[in-house]
Amino acid sequence: MPSSTANPKASPPQIIIKKTTLDDLIQALQREGYQVIGPVLEQEAIVYRPVTQLKDLALGWIDVQEAGSYRLERDEAQRFFAFTVGPQSWKAYLFPPREEIWKARRENGRILMEEPETPPRLAFLGVRACELAAIHVQDRIFLQGPYVQPRYARRREAVFIIAVQCTRAGNTCFCVSMGTGPHVREGYDLALTELEDTFLVHIGSEKGAALMAEIPHREATQEEVAEATRRVDAAAASMGRTMDTTELPELMRQSLESPHWEEVGKRCLACANCTLVCPTCFCFTLEDVTDLTGQEAVRVRLWDSCFNQEFTYTAGRPIRVSIASRYRQWLTHKLGWWVEQFGVLGCVGCGRCITWCPVGIDLTAEVQTLRHMYGRASSPATVSR
Repeated sequence: MPSSTANPKASPPQIIIKKTTLDDLIQALQREGYQVIGPVLEQEAIVYRPVTQLKDLALGWIDVQEAGSYRLERDEAQRFFAFTVGPQSWKAYLFPPREEIWKARRENGRILMEEPETPPRLAFLGVRACELAAIHVQDRIFLQGPYVQPRYARRREAVFIIAVQCTRAGNTCFCVSMGTGPHVREGYDLALTELEDTFLVHIGSEKGAALMAEIPHREATQEEVAEATRRVDAAAASMGRTMDTTELPELMRQSLESPHWEEVGKRCLACANCTLVCPTCFCFTLEDVTDLTGQEAVRVRLWDSCFNQEFTYTAGRPIRVSIASRYRQWLTHKLGWWVEQFGVLGCVGCGRCITWCPVGIDLTAEVQTLRHMYGRASSPATVSR
């Protein structure tokens, strides 16, 4: 039975649930019509997939990440969320890698347009602070400009977000530098901090409070709140990377003709891994396809990348022929022109682009090199390692 704090308006902002109660939370979301998406173990990586019960979650794993390296190890403490982030971001569910924009068929001499399917109601379980920040960045791109992306808007409105406070930092994490974590501050319905046998739950919305009214819980003690804060603070103090963000757009503009881009270009494979794993990149292309009979046509939107030469095709030819020029475009856009376009940096410090680069190119190190070249060097406390 739910605790005496069943009235959502009376629910305390911070409460305690047993770890096994997470299963009740999943079941309650499903009763509300949500498909729950959470971290699962698949092909030796942690990815986000549909879950229907507690045992589907990736319990008892730690990820070990470095530039160009990712592996999982068993967690002796058997925690649910001791890992950081894997190769997949929540972008795949809000801005899918492949989506039909419209579909038409010829019938009795007429062209009939088919209505797009209504997107499912999704509950994201295990959203980290950096990932939540990335969702907010994409909100700016797709929702806050002069043109709203209606499909993104419909998906976004239907999402229930259960965030997770990081109590462990990864070797390629630098969210503290970007001001995006590891503390989850806003934009969630519920936020969990993992303790020994329990979760401290922060309620962030009326929807979250209403859901917790169905779940057995009790009010958190001051000691439990303090311990949860201590664990997140410890993660903040143990970031694997740092980046000095001072005047980054100015640094990008000053270094446009730097010979260093050619040095990076010699290493870069232009494989587009960094843009595919990035939770904020949004480049896409459109393809129109007809069936063999000519009776049906469909327009499909697909993820694309500024690392693909074809993506730069303008006025009859590609305009960024060298890999160096395409790497420069990616980094200067993300850390420079993005601020002019959207008011924020395009990087949230999740470290995915470092981990999943086959040759281990580290954007924090590249920025530091440019700072030294152009007299904008960081203090020793902020040098990437």
